[in-house]
Amino acid sequence: MMSLTGKVAIVTGASSGIGGALAKCLGALGAAVAVNYSSNKEGAEHTGAEITRKGGRAVAIHADVSIAADVERLFRETTKVFGPPSVLVNNAGRYDFGPIDVVIEEAFHREFNLNVLAPILTVQEAVKYFPETGGSIINISSNTSENPVYNSALYSASKGALDTLTAALAKELGPRRIRVNAVAPGSTVTEGIHRIALAGSELEKTTAAATPLGRCGQREDLARLVAFLASDESAWMTGELITASVGLGPLFSEIPERRLKRVKNLVFTET
Repeated sequence: MMSLTGKVAIVTGASSGIGGALAKCLGALGAAVAVNYSSNKEGAEHTGAEITRKGGRAVAIHADVSIAADVERLFRETTKVFGPPSVLVNNAGRYDFGPIDVVIEEAFHREFNLNVLAPILTVQEAVKYFPETGGSIINISSNTSENPVYNSALYSASKGALDTLTAALAKELGPRRIRVNAVAPGSTVTEGIHRIALAGSELEKTTAAATPLGRCGQREDLARLVAFLASDESAWMTGELITASVGLGPLFSEIPERRLKRVKNLVFTET
């Protein structure tokens, strides 16, 4: 049976959503979990409480992972409470959907700071703390990096950069026994899907019916995959981009262009 007993994990953007599910799953499998948050303190504390209620160990730690000083503090506080981490899950992210002609410099930097710079900063800090036996870094990407959809140029580009970063870091950190992999969700029901009223809609039902398994992905599905990559069961895997899309592309890829035009300028941040 897969176990993470004895491991210390940091999950960024874990106050709710996919990040919260990842933190809870790692905690249930025995890891001590630092539940990172930037703005949703209540959500992070709730996630931590859920882990401890089931017999696990968790602590909520505030840090904006796009700021180097905050990242340094996140690792210091985690180590002070649980000891040095050996698992890092870069889940914190932002997506902006909108036409290219409205993209401004500020929007670019917001997107890339959280989706690309933040993982760079956390990995820089992780290599200082991971033990000599190595560890596992899992980046949460999106299969829009390879299959962009309407009005997603900024977001898709940032996730494409994250995929390339994953491959490069796997080669660089391999000699240190640090594995680096990425998971690219596709047709997954998240808060963003709820926000634009697609969850439970006829469109989602149609999309689910078109999948080989007859359903869209759930956060818990991704959590189990991330837990596998964090565990010693995947000790031979690095530099991999695993697409988890229930046999289809992103849920948005099934949406007619005219409908996506109505949801332009959608912004969702998981921190």
